[in-house]
Amino acid sequence: MSERTLFDKVWDAHAVRQLPSGQTQLFIGLHLIHEVTSPQAFAMMREQNLPVVYPERTVATVDHIVPTEDQSRPYADGLAEEMMQAIERNTAETGVTLHNVGSGNQGVVHIVAPEQGLTQPGMTVACGDSHTATHGAFGAISFGIGTSQVRDVLATQTLSMTRLKVRKIEVNGELGSGVTAKDVILHILAKLGVKAGVGFAYEFAGSTIHDLSMEGRMTVCNMAIEGGARCGYINPDHTTFEYIKGRDHAPKADKWDQAVAWWQSIASDADAVYDDVVVYNAADIEPTVTWGITPGQGLGVSQNIPDVDAFEADDEPLVREAYAYMDLQPGQPIAGVPIDVAFIGSCTNGRIEDLRAAAAVCQAHGGTVPVSVKAFVVPGSERVKVVAEAEGLHEIFTKHGFEWREAGCSMCLAMNPDKLSGRQISASSSNRNFKGRQGSPTGRTLLMSPAMVAVAALEGKVTDVRTVTK
Repeated sequence: MSERTLFDKVWDAHAVRQLPSGQTQLFIGLHLIHEVTSPQAFAMMREQNLPVVYPERTVATVDHIVPTEDQSRPYADGLAEEMMQAIERNTAETGVTLHNVGSGNQGVVHIVAPEQGLTQPGMTVACGDSHTATHGAFGAISFGIGTSQVRDVLATQTLSMTRLKVRKIEVNGELGSGVTAKDVILHILAKLGVKAGVGFAYEFAGSTIHDLSMEGRMTVCNMAIEGGARCGYINPDHTTFEYIKGRDHAPKADKWDQAVAWWQSIASDADAVYDDVVVYNAADIEPTVTWGITPGQGLGVSQNIPDVDAFEADDEPLVREAYAYMDLQPGQPIAGVPIDVAFIGSCTNGRIEDLRAAAAVCQAHGGTVPVSVKAFVVPGSERVKVVAEAEGLHEIFTKHGFEWREAGCSMCLAMNPDKLSGRQISASSSNRNFKGRQGSPTGRTLLMSPAMVAVAALEGKVTDVRTVTK
């Protein structure tokens, strides 16, 4: 059992009581909601005549079903319009803050909260969305929850949870040219697999992680869930504090130093005990691409798709399923695989740093997207869009043949008009490559960094970004 890790300290600080089931009733400091998993929760609250106990601790935005082209109301999709009306009504009736389209604060939930300073070290964070682990980048422990649990948090500000084990994942050394935080987490998933994290929290550590920006750290933690972990986090440090300082909800004036002192105290102790430790070398990581139907089926862009013999016997059925679904062959180089669609955005890679990296690739490459490829860029929030346009990034993208969109989840999960069609192959900066994830039941997804998506769009095929950036 782990001892005096950040996870242990934050868990213990938020434990209300031990339940007869052995679970812990855990107080939730910040509850984030969106339009897809909240309507049913509010309906259950009404049926039981329950109030929202701490409306000031819940913040809402809209992202999953929001169109990124025509945002005029009512939406063409009747169900999407119903969801929008529901969250508008529910937040108005309960006093929950809603960051709606056009407010200047709307966007993907896991981008909106950090950029406003809502997410802070030592917090417990919950949201009805798988990728809530993102907030662990700040030294919070954060959980994706289901609709009934959304109701529980609205009604009690608590969750009943089983304590997790803690695995420390160290990555040490300097990242090579063209290698990003997205490549780091895809490499980790390829090494550990998508089931190794079940029952664990992942603590990401080591000099490589320490050297990442906050945006890079959010990318790494975002995909902890793809490895089976319940949450992922990084100990807070100077980089964390500098990111938070001055944001809307950051501690002010004399409270700032007090907050930083506490934030520093909740970091894992130097002699903390972990349930497991794994170590990786940054020099072994290259720009990484998924080739299969799980985020763990990835490889370096210079490599060939592995043969089934390279996997454990238990993995062989899934590997063969991936070959067949993706229509790729063992031994085939991943570089050169043609693409039809290129998507830059999502809660994983829709931040300003991601857009800057992709725009820089466009400028270094100098070409334009071929007519055979549909390429588009979706900023992660209205604030990100404003900053990007102030820097002229939208002009760079459109000059090189990309579409420039409004903020939203877009094709990450395709609960909106942005979808693959038929057997199209997408180069995507999002987080999941499951069958049908991007809108078509037969569509195929290759996950990669925004920079890799940009060069794939310009070349019309998977391409090593290092051929451009160096």
